[in-house]
Parts: sequence; structure tokens; C-alpha cells
Amino acid sequence: MPPNDQARRNHEELFPGHVSALAATDPELIEVFDNFAFDEVLRQSSLDTRTRLMVQLASLIACQALREFQVMLGAALNVGVTPVEIKEIVYQAVPYMGMGRVFDFLHATNDVLTGRGIVLPVPGQATTTPETRGEKGREVQAQIVGADVVDRLYATAPADEQHIQRFLSANCFGDHLTRTGIDVPTRELLTFSMLVSLGGCDAQVRAHVGANVRVGNDRGRLIDVLTQLLPFIGYPRTLNGLRAVDEITGT
Repeated sequence: MPPNDQARRNHEELFPGHVSALAATDPELIEVFDNFAFDEVLRQSSLDTRTRLMVQLASLIACQALREFQVMLGAALNVGVTPVEIKEIVYQAVPYMGMGRVFDFLHATNDVLTGRGIVLPVPGQATTTPETRGEKGREVQAQIVGADVVDRLYATAPADEQHIQRFLSANCFGDHLTRTGIDVPTRELLTFSMLVSLGGCDAQVRAHVGANVRVGNDRGRLIDVLTQLLPFIGYPRTLNGLRAVDEITGT
């Protein structure tokens, strides 16, 4: 049996005129997956389509799912995610996953964008300079995780680890989280999506549940994000994310 009517309509919105080759080779799996991911899961969502695609792209980078990322990147462009936003998602992945994991996704993104006739580079979004990145980074770090948390990190780090705290403020936050193109609350959803999807980042996931709440993304929104990631990351990592949400926000 093919996917149901609603799943087909939702799929067509993202991939106009596209028929998956897997529908011919693996029809039973595609029926189950499409009915779940493109109907049942979507009925549980209050996320707008653009935000849903953005957090899924961030998640797929963390999962190292390059081919699925390319497919969903095309869908994101189809529903109005801008080239600047797409580049910012990929750039933001670098401090959380490292260039080693992001390199292929950067090239794949460039291939998809140029294939759509988009001229690169896209407009720059940096707001800091080498002279201001440390100060501005610590400011946005305090906005996201709390000034008391940042002060405690610096106060408790051993002398031989202080440079890591400076890197965190200046590089992770100063070079990346101060950029325009995507607002801070959405960037925190992206970070949450990446960390949950990476696995093995339980402490960081809990910290960024709190950070999300701090910038306005409540418990319901975080559960909604996890629900939309579930078809792509599976149940164990989704349940780990839910446990972190429960621990920080209460049930």
C-alpha cells in the first residue's frame, strides 16, 4: 500500500513531483515511514514548517546523515528557508561538532545552493571583530545560559583550563552565536537539536534545556522539537532528550 493521502500531501509540499526510488525497492518501509513522519508526527506539531525543517537539518548534520541532509535541504528551500539561514545552520554546527564532521555538509550545501542558481558567498552575518569577539561572546553567553553560570565557569576552572573558557566565550559564542541571520531563540533550538542528536552529551543537553527556557523556548516547544526529530534520530536519543526536558522543566 502507498502512504496515506495526508502523508502524500505533506510530502508533496516538501518535495514537489518527487518520487523516492525507495518507494519502488522498499515500499513497505516507505509506507510506514511516510505515514509516520509526514502525517502522524506532524499532527503533534505546532512548529511552523520552516522551523521544523531548520531543526531537522541541524539534527541530520549531527547524525552525519549526509544524503538525507541533502534531500531535506532541498525541502527546506522549497518551503522558504533562506540560503542565509541554511548557511547559518551549517556554520553553527562547527563549534558543536567540529569541522571534521561538518566539512562534507558544507560542501554538500554549496552544491545544492549553486544547483539552485544561488550565488555564493551569501551575505555575511558577522557582528564581531577579532578585538570584540571575546567581550561580545561573553555577553551573549550570559544572555543564553545566565551571567551567574558564566562567572562560575570561569571561577571554578583550573588555571590550566582557563583558555578553554575563553575559547568558549570568544569562539563558540563570539564567533558564532553573535551572528545575525537567525535569532537567538531559534539558534538555541538548533543547538538543542544538535546535542540531542549527537548522543553522549547528556550534561550539555540538560544545560541547553535550561538555556532554551531562559530565551523563551518552553517545555512544550522543546517536546515539539523532539517529536519532529524522532523519525530521523530514533527512540533512544529522543527519550534521552525527553528525560533532560523532564529533569529541568518538571513533568
